[in-house]
Amino acid sequence: MHTDAAPVSANDAAFMARALDQALAAYAEEEVPIGAVIVVDGRVIAEGRNRTRTWHDPTAHAEVVALRRAAARVGDWRLTEATLYVTLEPCAMCAGAMVLGRIRRLVYAAADPKAGMCGSLGNLVQDARLNHRIPVTTGVLEQPAGEMLRRFFRARR
Repeated sequence: MHTDAAPVSANDAAFMARALDQALAAYAEEEVPIGAVIVVDGRVIAEGRNRTRTWHDPTAHAEVVALRRAAARVGDWRLTEATLYVTLEPCAMCAGAMVLGRIRRLVYAAADPKAGMCGSLGNLVQDARLNHRIPVTTGVLEQPAGEMLRRFFRARR
């Protein structure tokens, strides 16, 4: 699947490390270990981690939790200056929420060949038919993010 890649910035690894901290917290809560961080002007404005089991909410993915918190903090549903960092390629729901929220840039660690909609199964965030497209940077801290997910699912088999 084709993606229009965005370059890696100097701070991408540091912000992805924060997202990995959120993923580790989700792991400790027996949630799928995915974490997200939203950054505006070099500052973290919101963080989130998977809460689907804890909150009994199928929409409580890390990205959606972070998007809701960021919009509340900014006081607007438009997050046009925000970069979203997430440890796993977003699914269709999360990709759609990012497009609707007008995220400026997406950075994800590990690809998700089974559900990823930002380059793997499809590319919702860069679909030319939509009114907003998001540049994507992939592979930032891919190894530790992928290993955490593999460890989590191995323990459940």
